[in-house]
Amino acid sequence: MTATHPDLPDEQAFIDHAYACLEQSRTDAWKLRDLSEPGLGGTFQARYERDVFDEALVNRLTQLDLGDAALVFGRIDRYAESPDQIESFHIGRLAVADQQREPVVIDWRAPVAEPFYRATGRETMGLARRRHFAVQGRELLGIEDELFGDGHIGIGDDDGLATASSGLRGYSTLLAALERGRTGQLGDIVATIQSEQDEIIRSPQPGVLVVQGGPGTGKTVVALHRAAYLLYTYRFPLEDQGVLVIGPNRVFLRYIERVLPSLGEAGVEQVVLADLVPGVTYGARDSWRAAQVKGDMRMVKVVAKAAADRERPLRDDLQLPFRFGYVRASADATADIVRGARRRFRRHNAARRWVENELLAVLASSWREPGVTATHVRDAVRSLPDYRTALERMWPVLTPAELLNDLYGSKALLRLAGEKHLSEDEYLALYRPRVSNIDDARFSDNDVAILDEAFEVLGPPPRKAGKIDEADEIRTYGHIVVDEVQDLTPLQLRMVARRSLNGSMTVVGDIAQATGALAPESWNDVLAHLPDRKEPRVVGLSVGYRIPGSIMELADRVMEAAAPGLRAPRSVRGGGAPPSLVRAGSGTGELARCVVAETARLRKQLPTGNVAVVCPDAMVESLSSQFGLAGVTHGRAATSALDSGLTVVPVSLVKGLELDGVVVVEPADIVDDESMGLRALYVALTRATQRLIVVYARDLPACMS
Repeated sequence: MTATHPDLPDEQAFIDHAYACLEQSRTDAWKLRDLSEPGLGGTFQARYERDVFDEALVNRLTQLDLGDAALVFGRIDRYAESPDQIESFHIGRLAVADQQREPVVIDWRAPVAEPFYRATGRETMGLARRRHFAVQGRELLGIEDELFGDGHIGIGDDDGLATASSGLRGYSTLLAALERGRTGQLGDIVATIQSEQDEIIRSPQPGVLVVQGGPGTGKTVVALHRAAYLLYTYRFPLEDQGVLVIGPNRVFLRYIERVLPSLGEAGVEQVVLADLVPGVTYGARDSWRAAQVKGDMRMVKVVAKAAADRERPLRDDLQLPFRFGYVRASADATADIVRGARRRFRRHNAARRWVENELLAVLASSWREPGVTATHVRDAVRSLPDYRTALERMWPVLTPAELLNDLYGSKALLRLAGEKHLSEDEYLALYRPRVSNIDDARFSDNDVAILDEAFEVLGPPPRKAGKIDEADEIRTYGHIVVDEVQDLTPLQLRMVARRSLNGSMTVVGDIAQATGALAPESWNDVLAHLPDRKEPRVVGLSVGYRIPGSIMELADRVMEAAAPGLRAPRSVRGGGAPPSLVRAGSGTGELARCVVAETARLRKQLPTGNVAVVCPDAMVESLSSQFGLAGVTHGRAATSALDSGLTVVPVSLVKGLELDGVVVVEPADIVDDESMGLRALYVALTRATQRLIVVYARDLPACMS
């Protein structure tokens, strides 16, 4: 790439023109919005149409606001009707037209832009030249050209044309982007998408697409760009159906939150699993055994049995005072009511009103007096405490939280629900004291899928005179993206699949980085719990873009020990500074002081870089305190994500993140503390894009020596 390319002034002028057209589009959109003036006047239809129009304009204005992102990042020249005729298209973040509605910039997702990402020397797709821009905001810094002709890519010469002998599209532009400092927020790769990534991004929508990618292969941004591509290509009906992105934790969501807005798609929901089960307080922690049990598919039957155990006929006949006597319902009659409700209704709460009506009908039928109707009996007994107690015993209205609070808090209920499906030690691992006030109940992340399963069995509580409100039902989506899917348990995968409207999903992960309670051994273990309306596709990303080769050499040795036989990605960034392995003294506090010293050294090497200290979860507090005593300003991932230049990150939250520099603390403790310790260590060692330091007091794991 060169900044002295002869076409640099002309291309800069074109970029300036594109920005002027973009600004004019923004001005026109604001004028239209001012004219619409949504308000209270007019008919309902008129107000509705104004609101819809206003919403569309707001969305358009959001798309046109690029912030610091570059509008134009490349150009393709392709042969037209004859080899002597060349037509050019500038490729950018979104489509821009001039006052005559002539296209100025082509949206990167448009079919005509596909050769920008896919053309090769053997498959030129009609291109004569592909041009890459190195852009900072509105300023064009350099140009890199790839020439196509006679089935091969041309070799660069003195006028600034670049060769693509590396096999990667826009190699110099790509390396410049990779070596740019991190900001604590994941950026888009729209200007540097490579061919294997673009093939995934533009793959057909139907069915489940699994993207296997090692550290640094870009699987997360590929999945997000695919979501943006699908929204562009299938705007109707996807925009109404919705697109859902599920991340592993909130630190990760903060890290990726700007990618889709930078691509003009601000309406996509980005959540963790707990967000899909609202109205519940989380924060409880599980033992490893409990986490395994809670993720097992056998819990589906346990939850169903737990709900069924709350559907009980009365042990004794019910006798309630009425006028000068009593109305009665026999225990056998209540058993008939319970059996009837189970036959008629699939979900527990939906049957409550029917059970109540049947019980009242039985009570009313036991009183025979002229002029006394069933309504008289109903009105008289409904408020009686004994009646309410009997009804609650037979068929209580339950929320998922109430069901689990009662289940977990009773060894007898756990045995009743679980003894046919779980071993004794498994169902007793779920036990915890019951809280008397459900608002005080705390649930763990592993409970989310069980709460969701309970909702599926129970259904929403009746509202509006006994009817179920459709707004309370689980929402489905036209496309779902799941990151770090290898860490989801079978029950969590079932929860995700429940939200798929049509089976269209993009799930990405790396089997070698699986550290969850029920880590899969292959993608078949994952696909077994996802929609199968269409044949699933498994594709791989083979090239690692983020991690220098010297760091990957160390990480690969750990991966070989953690997951023998799995292939590591090939790094495009050969060499780089080798990892530093620093042994701390054995005295009290020596490890923490050594970490502070090495972190200071790393920050001097990377004065503008984003640095993280990755440590065992149990060390976060002590290391943070040591940095505080040393007067070092820093953040903690659990509270501030990566917003600080220096962040202490527990190893449990580091997956999916990337930093310029990383200090990994006490690998032996990481291996000992985590159930999949070597895999967790592999994750920690593969977060750095430039420098890696390992600080340890205990002997390193054998694979690192």
